[in-house]
Amino acid sequence: MSDTVPSLSSGEISMKSLERAFPTLSQKLDLRRHLTTVKSDLETIEERLRFQVQEFDPGISGYVSYALDSNGKRIRPALVLLAAQASGKSTPQHVDLAVVVELIHLATLVHDDIMDGASKRRGKPTAYAKWGAELSVLLGDCLFCHALKLSSNFSDQAIGRKIADAANEVCSGEILQTQRRFDLKLSIPEYLKIISMKTGALFRVSTELAAMLNGCRPDEILGLRNYGESLGIAYQIYDDCLDLVGTEGATGKTVGTDLEKGKLTLPLLHVLAQASDPMEQERLHSIILHGTEENRIELLAQVVERGGLKNAVRRIQGFLDQAVASLQVLPKSGYRETLEGIPRAVAEHVAVLG
Repeated sequence: MSDTVPSLSSGEISMKSLERAFPTLSQKLDLRRHLTTVKSDLETIEERLRFQVQEFDPGISGYVSYALDSNGKRIRPALVLLAAQASGKSTPQHVDLAVVVELIHLATLVHDDIMDGASKRRGKPTAYAKWGAELSVLLGDCLFCHALKLSSNFSDQAIGRKIADAANEVCSGEILQTQRRFDLKLSIPEYLKIISMKTGALFRVSTELAAMLNGCRPDEILGLRNYGESLGIAYQIYDDCLDLVGTEGATGKTVGTDLEKGKLTLPLLHVLAQASDPMEQERLHSIILHGTEENRIELLAQVVERGGLKNAVRRIQGFLDQAVASLQVLPKSGYRETLEGIPRAVAEHVAVLG
């Protein structure tokens, strides 16, 4: 394959005109109105997260405190609480589960920022930017280990094993994603498997274990498991689609960031799978492997034009529909309606992209 990168278009296209080819989101995805029913419990979880700092050596407590003060959405803890209420009631063990799941999630973020060389997350410097890779790796390790230590306190050993399995799955998914960067042979089923591991696993364990702690019937546990996994996959595809969406202020990303790092997302994979002409395939591959920033932006504009983004939105909506359908085994309640409202809100938000 030649290192010479051909243009996808026949004429010169300005960067400004290319940018106009991308859809825009006027605001970020905001699910806060769906979490008001568990607001007090979420506040308890925030207190519990801050309390965890005391469990570490005083010499590293400042680092841990910084990592825990992430200003995150706390979606996974909220799902634990909502699934608990929808399948019975919320107990202190559900709060413990929510804290454990969030600690694992925060540990993965610390490690993600190192791998991505990210300087900021949610508007503030990352641990990597403040203290470098060596210390940040160990900080993420400490958070992982502390989460698994807390998970050993559940009286049902199956809970702790499933948490450990999910943490292993998340890390394995991250390894596979890193391994497959710039891999032009990556298929759509392989991509879906990777995001099911790296994102779906923690969503899944949040809702599944909430039902297990309530001693629910097997079909209710399975229903909430499927809900979490389907929602997690949809959420990750949506996040990947933001690489093709303008307005950094709304999305927190700039167009082409993932492609620059060799991360092949669903919209691009769809277009690659549709390219049957060998010459066309070589043009696409050359841009992915050797293209300039302008080449990459032009390629992504073509991905939007050729239906890659619309296809991804349809996939998102399909997984969201699966999530809602999975809840039919639960008794009707306000909490079940809230769980149903979350995927519907995501579907409404992404509809503008399709």
